[in-house]
Amino acid sequence: MKRLEAGNMSNGRFSHLLRELWLLWQAVFVVGTGSKLWEVPTRSFTSSNFSESLQWEPRCQYRHLQDVVKTTADIPPTLDGTWVSTRCEVRPGPEFLTRSYTFHPSRHFQALQHYYSDSGCEEPAYSLMIRGKIRLRQASWITLGGTEAEHHFSRVAIVVHTAAAKQTLTSRLPRACVGPGLGRAVPGKPHELYNTRAGRGCLAALGFSMMEMDLVRVETQHHSSGGKVQELFLGDIHTDWIQRTQHWPTGYQQPLQSAMHHVHPCPVCALVYRSSELRPPKLPRITAAPLSLAGRWVSQRCETRPTILFLTRDFTFDPGQHAWEGTYRHYSDPGCTQPTFTLRAFGHYAQGNRSAKLSGAHEFVFKVTQVRVTAWDEPTAKLLNSTRPGKCGLPGGWEVRVEKDLTPTDGCTVLGIKLPHKEYEIFKMELDHRKHPLLFTGERPTDASSPDRPLRRPTSFQPPMVLCSGGETQSAHLSFNSKQVQLPSGAEELAQLGLLLFGCVLGSWMCVY
Repeated sequence: MKRLEAGNMSNGRFSHLLRELWLLWQAVFVVGTGSKLWEVPTRSFTSSNFSESLQWEPRCQYRHLQDVVKTTADIPPTLDGTWVSTRCEVRPGPEFLTRSYTFHPSRHFQALQHYYSDSGCEEPAYSLMIRGKIRLRQASWITLGGTEAEHHFSRVAIVVHTAAAKQTLTSRLPRACVGPGLGRAVPGKPHELYNTRAGRGCLAALGFSMMEMDLVRVETQHHSSGGKVQELFLGDIHTDWIQRTQHWPTGYQQPLQSAMHHVHPCPVCALVYRSSELRPPKLPRITAAPLSLAGRWVSQRCETRPTILFLTRDFTFDPGQHAWEGTYRHYSDPGCTQPTFTLRAFGHYAQGNRSAKLSGAHEFVFKVTQVRVTAWDEPTAKLLNSTRPGKCGLPGGWEVRVEKDLTPTDGCTVLGIKLPHKEYEIFKMELDHRKHPLLFTGERPTDASSPDRPLRRPTSFQPPMVLCSGGETQSAHLSFNSKQVQLPSGAEELAQLGLLLFGCVLGSWMCVY
């Protein structure tokens, strides 16, 4: 399933290629416009209404949706204030944590990360207190709608909350990091792991990284009832533990919400906001929701994946036949208003045992037997037409808005789809604050590889999907506005050149895939 989300258009080579192309594009842009490289553009921004409604079809009309919601995203973003977790977060590993980040107008920040020994965040293990500075740099040319930043932390302290956590940490950390401080520390006493005079070896041993702060985005949801919700999106965490400390994010984690402007009610928000490194929040026990896949599940928002992917997901499950159908709609913009191509996948699934790593989750095996693709713009159709005969659908030109079946050719080499295909998955179900079901599916690997064997089964989750109420398809009228970069006069030709370079490099890579 995750292979289809991205079309699995890459492995590690594509990410490396993308970075090289990004540097080339910046060079072209700077030479042509005279812009400074590492500054966030502060002029030439215009507010444009992308769409009257999010453009994936058919849209779900949720019965609990009472009013019209308009979402805005400003570049550069305003970070000032405190941002908190809204639930127990799961990172690859798995790791379980809650976060509370406070940003000041002086660019200083304080970050609290509370780690837990259980998937419900009821049993605190240790807390990290991070202090540092963040500087916004420029609107991202890789992840549209995001802003690149650079961070520097000046101090990292740890507070161990239990004897068991202390024993686990001392076994993981080098002897020099443990020393007399942590070795003799009693639960509840801060111990400094890093300062400006010390190295970062102790942090690396913990798998600690704040690279997430190198990509930021702030969205504001304006409700017709007068309320608003603000969310802070920070860069994604690499699914490979070894690579996470050096990972340059191009996607996002689950967002933090503003402590002042968040979804109500949110008991977790209040607990995390009032927490400290000495008093970690203990989240209330969540009533386990029975796993029932029957029906149609859809994305709650436009989703961002690493390596420039914006998409929405739409799944239908038939437990009686153990059959599933998934529609993955890909877009070129963070508002999901400009479609590029759509994948429709069909197959069967089998439910396995409860997960030994993630409480309340179940293991699954999915088999994809059929895939159909629709190109929604001319560049995508042209790219698909460049494939060799018999490698991406039956002979005959790809046309915009015309669906083609990939099954006769056992997939499509350009999109990285091989049929039939099997993947090892993990699912979990929870209830939101309105007691409506949420479906969590396994997070796709950062390197876009496939979990095609049990050892590669995910240990964290993608953004949750919601159940359609009866499958109605009336418009929910969710609108999206964003401030986008307006290229200086005379730079449009350079933008076209950048896109041409992107197409040429991408096309040549795909030809040798």
